[in-house]
Amino acid sequence: MNGSRSSVKIAAGMGLLAALLGACAVGPDFVRPAAPAADRYTREPLPPATASADGKAQQFSPDIELRADWWRLFGSAQVDAAVQRAIANNPTVQAAEASLRQSQDNLRAGYGVFYPHADADFAASRQRSAPREQGLQTPSSIFNLVTLSGTVSYALDVFGGERRTVEGLRAQAETERYAARAAILTLSVNVVNTAIARAGYAAQVRATEQLLDLESQQLQLAEVQVHSGTAPFLAMLTVRGQIATNQALLAPLRQKVSEAEDLLATLEGEAPSQSTLPEIDLVALALPVDLPVSLPSELVRQRPDILSAESQLHVASAEIGVATAAMFPSFNLSATYGGSGARLGNLTAASGRFWSIGPSATVPLFQGGTLWYGRKAAIDAFRLSEDNYRQVVLSALAQVSDSLNALEHDAETLQAQVDSRRAASDALGLLQANYHAGLVAYSDVLSADVQVHQATLGYLQALAQRHQDTVALFAALGGGWWNGNGQADEGGAP
Repeated sequence: MNGSRSSVKIAAGMGLLAALLGACAVGPDFVRPAAPAADRYTREPLPPATASADGKAQQFSPDIELRADWWRLFGSAQVDAAVQRAIANNPTVQAAEASLRQSQDNLRAGYGVFYPHADADFAASRQRSAPREQGLQTPSSIFNLVTLSGTVSYALDVFGGERRTVEGLRAQAETERYAARAAILTLSVNVVNTAIARAGYAAQVRATEQLLDLESQQLQLAEVQVHSGTAPFLAMLTVRGQIATNQALLAPLRQKVSEAEDLLATLEGEAPSQSTLPEIDLVALALPVDLPVSLPSELVRQRPDILSAESQLHVASAEIGVATAAMFPSFNLSATYGGSGARLGNLTAASGRFWSIGPSATVPLFQGGTLWYGRKAAIDAFRLSEDNYRQVVLSALAQVSDSLNALEHDAETLQAQVDSRRAASDALGLLQANYHAGLVAYSDVLSADVQVHQATLGYLQALAQRHQDTVALFAALGGGWWNGNGQADEGGAP
């Protein structure tokens, strides 16, 4: 009885020691990387707005919040429906969400180390003893042995190895959370860009078909003039060459439409043969004119790929603590109580009862450098994660800069195409008036009409590019997911 009380005192003392040392965890405490000191993205100060193109200028402002459903700014119910279908059905997004759930379950499993572990053991066997193994000369005997016992154990996390492990699991869950957000952002960007590209290619196909119709009329007129002797044969060959050139452009455009449709179906999680895609008019798409431009210091707390890289850095930091704690002694407190006998009915007999209670310690003495170099490897992994994090940040800043510069140049290009198409249209109108007045030949009118349609093709390409570069800016700024519930969380946490 006295021995039992002594054992209990030892266990209580060990538990008190663990409580006193529990606040200590070896290894570095994670500190978030400092935000960039830069106050702008581009080399030159960003103008307040782009040049006006096609009657619209895009305004840049740090005071505007980026919506989580930014694709609705294009004013297309078809685009919105396509994004929603893709988010609901895309296998890549579903895989990212499954990976997130796995990491969360791993974290919940890791929390179990902070609780006592209880196990029950039951065994029944028929045995033959060999007394000579113990130096006895008594004859051997055959007997039955039934044992029922229970064990409670608790790991004393004196040096914080288990806490660092759970810290790493928590950071890994954050990594997967932001990876899932990045997957949704990438998906929505791809859907919108593909929808815009498909609409742009389809508009170019229609414009090219109209151009070929005009050139066919021009060819018929040239053939009549050649046969009547009023035009040289070269004029007819020239028109035929123009038709052949534009027909060669038509097939690749139709192929691009098909590729965009197949990609859009795949993004929406459907087979191309089973998908039903709505028609989207490129010219009918609204152009977002009020564009948010957050500071670089805010960007690193918003972009999911940066936050994912930061969480990976946190995982690497926790792994240093785990490797460091492995170099120190580990302590465990356990207690066992049970009974044994020749039959089940003997388990409650006093003669068959047994118990034990007390602490245990394992001290690593010599591991052949395994623990030492394991810690150095963890430190090297942390430095690798640091370099990866810096690269992700630099790439993000460059993407925002590229998008801002592209929008400025897009406005200039689009306005040049608008001016070109207007000049061609004005020339066509003048020639049509002169034709009705009998001052010019109809072939001149057809040639001017061809110029109008060629200018229209350039306009459509520039318009689609301007929309796609606007999408690129929304993506580069992080997609606005933190505004999904109306406000940003501290540190970008979901």
